[in-house]
Amino acid sequence: MPGTASPIENLSDELSLLIRSKNVFISIETRDEARATKVVQAAALRLRVPLYDWSVTRGLRQIDTQGVPGETLAEPKKPVAALEFIDENTEQAIYVLRDLGPHFRDAYLVRLFRDLESIGPEWNACVILIDAEPLPDEVRRWTVRFEVGWPSGEEIEDVVRSTFRKIRKESLRKITSKITKRDADQIIQTLRGLSVQDVERVISSAIFNNYELTPEDLPHIVEAKRQLLGNSGCLEAIAADFSPDDIGGLENLKSWLRIRRGGFSSKAVDFGIETPRGVLMLGVPGCGKSLCAKVVASDWQMPLLRLDPGVLYQKFIGESENQLRLALRQAEAMAPVVLWIDEIEKAFASASSSNADGGLSQRMFGTLLSWMQDHRHPIFIVATANDISALPPELMRKGRFDEVFFVDLPDQEAREQILAIHLRRRGRDPERFKVADLAQAAENFSGAELEQAVRSAMFTAYAVGDSISDLHLLAEIRRTKPLAVLTAESVSRLRGWAKNRCVPADQTKSID
Repeated sequence: MPGTASPIENLSDELSLLIRSKNVFISIETRDEARATKVVQAAALRLRVPLYDWSVTRGLRQIDTQGVPGETLAEPKKPVAALEFIDENTEQAIYVLRDLGPHFRDAYLVRLFRDLESIGPEWNACVILIDAEPLPDEVRRWTVRFEVGWPSGEEIEDVVRSTFRKIRKESLRKITSKITKRDADQIIQTLRGLSVQDVERVISSAIFNNYELTPEDLPHIVEAKRQLLGNSGCLEAIAADFSPDDIGGLENLKSWLRIRRGGFSSKAVDFGIETPRGVLMLGVPGCGKSLCAKVVASDWQMPLLRLDPGVLYQKFIGESENQLRLALRQAEAMAPVVLWIDEIEKAFASASSSNADGGLSQRMFGTLLSWMQDHRHPIFIVATANDISALPPELMRKGRFDEVFFVDLPDQEAREQILAIHLRRRGRDPERFKVADLAQAAENFSGAELEQAVRSAMFTAYAVGDSISDLHLLAEIRRTKPLAVLTAESVSRLRGWAKNRCVPADQTKSID
């Protein structure tokens, strides 16, 4: 709409208010430094005050109204020199200090920083810290946190359009575009959580891949985003190269996911639909719970992030909670994503007892539950568990997850599908095997055990120079003692707990 303020202008208004309120120290923690710089420069122009900028490589320089730096006023490599300049300068001004956090190990620097707290309001000086990593706790207490966020959908659309026009203008080859409004919305949604520079790189890569921008480029964009994000602390970017056809059975779960597939689109939001929040999958080990997380990400064309609970716990007080909060903030920044919390019971198994670990699991669990209830980011959570009985019942309350599914051992039909899938993956035609008889012989086998039977049969046939046959598969099946038989009591107990508490993942089965 004409006259509507841009996101940068709205952010600069909010930052200007903080500055006028005489906040001496303002902290901006972001990987998108360029965006933070634009917001600060816009606020300085709005307030009509001088703007200074310091970094360890370029020193302290005054920035003019066009964003051009002047001569160096405090030499590089010495943050103390920049703070001494601020301490001695009595004019009203805004000072941007970049990546100062690691330098706070210097006691003299810390003292200078604290001294500024008393003189800042008198001179109307404001120090803005722009850091890619969280500040030390003792410094964070003195600052007011300001979020610049990530580029909005409108900003990303502008970047995609301008990047396409620039490449089309400069390229010696013809560049075409064959995307509809719906395709464009999906591409823009996928690019959320990236900086402007990253969006330009990903879109440029997609265009140069085939010298056109089409709906077929979406998987390339998803993979480029995954590679760009890489591993981030407790979050691991996982390749999702599966489809629903790669899972045998679980028809009820597949149907549920299929209905909600478009729930993250702008069209669904306009319709009044709240974005799906996630599912909790409890079940027998080896029955495809983890595979479902990859299938959701692949089918919905969303990046997949795995939260490793084992990395969360640290030896120092407060670090574990901070690790979890940092991981959740990273997931928010990368949204829309599928967040996979694998074996959630291992991270919070002591949450029901304050004596097991001094209450740490309780605090961690409370942090996770509050975030799951309150966050409004396009994040779909897939949590898997082999034994949820040790977890507090609050986890399964409506609002945390959309549904709780129980994944049981595959029945006859599902076992046939799973055997056919694994034979097909290895270049064998399932029609040439007595799949029904093999599935009958493999009663009580999990999906993982069926896959292992096919793999072992392949090795056996190869070792003797034969083609794999029903005899090789049957021999491996008879040689295997399935986990459901070896641990029949625990499987029975798991089924008993899930009855009347969970929805069967396979519509052909009931929990009994």
